[in-house]
Amino acid sequence: MSGLIALLDDVAAIAKVAAASVDDVMAQAAKAGSKVAGVVIDDAAVTPKYVTGFEAKRELPIIWKITKGSLFNKLVILMPALLLLNAFAPWVITPMLMLGGAYLCFEGAEKIYHWLYPHGDGHVAHDMSTGDPLHLEETRVKGAIKTDFILSAEIMTIILSNIEADTFWFEAATLAFAGVAVTVFVYGAVALIVKMDDLGVWMAANGLTGAGRTFGRGLVKGMPKLLTLLTIIGTGAMLWVGGSIIIHGLDVLGASWLYDQIHHIAVAIGQGAGFVEWLVTALFDGIFGIALGMLLIPVVGRVLAPVFVALGGKDGGAH
Repeated sequence: MSGLIALLDDVAAIAKVAAASVDDVMAQAAKAGSKVAGVVIDDAAVTPKYVTGFEAKRELPIIWKITKGSLFNKLVILMPALLLLNAFAPWVITPMLMLGGAYLCFEGAEKIYHWLYPHGDGHVAHDMSTGDPLHLEETRVKGAIKTDFILSAEIMTIILSNIEADTFWFEAATLAFAGVAVTVFVYGAVALIVKMDDLGVWMAANGLTGAGRTFGRGLVKGMPKLLTLLTIIGTGAMLWVGGSIIIHGLDVLGASWLYDQIHHIAVAIGQGAGFVEWLVTALFDGIFGIALGMLLIPVVGRVLAPVFVALGGKDGGAH
């Protein structure tokens, strides 16, 4: 009997350790995941365009296909590669982060440029005129998963750089948990956004009260404005996060002048008020992000894009 009690005590102790480890993983994942707000918002704002033009019954299946592709990107391709790099070549992580930050700056600046100088999206119009919904759905899903791969690479790299782990397996578990959580959040939000107008239509037609029908009509009218607001917030967050990543990366690599100047200005303006210092720092990071992104637009359009096409890629443009 005493042996059984001792065994139960051991099992209870192991369970406590396991529970504490799970708590630690969740806490680390939450802390690291909070650093990717800009990319996550942009991902959620971008994805709804991939279901535009389809029947309502195909919207959720398409989002589910993209979700599975995103999980594959994060857990099967990116996570093992990043963990190996972090274990055997950790010096690569900062340049990778800076490359991803430059991409975010380019994407944000390109969106601003397109708002200022709008132009048609010819390849989308061509897709919609093919008359083959199955082919169009397959093409859209593949395009969404490719875009997700770029954003997921930045998300997973940022998360990994903010994990404080003592062991490889704890680091892997935290990265996996945070990656899955971010994916569920992003595509769960996308599903809600995409179906919100359908809910509004149903409420407007079948609401039991006048207030319910009015609310339904408000949802239908308000969804385009919500998507526009998400795009604006996402663009601003991309520029801020991208600029911040590059400035911090330069500081880590020993080129600290810009980081130090922004820090001194923020401290002088904030006068000990932490939020004000953060706001000033974010503003300067965003300004740097816009400037760098605008400089990258001609580089990407006139140098990198032609090289990509010459190597056999398709010039599908950025999202």
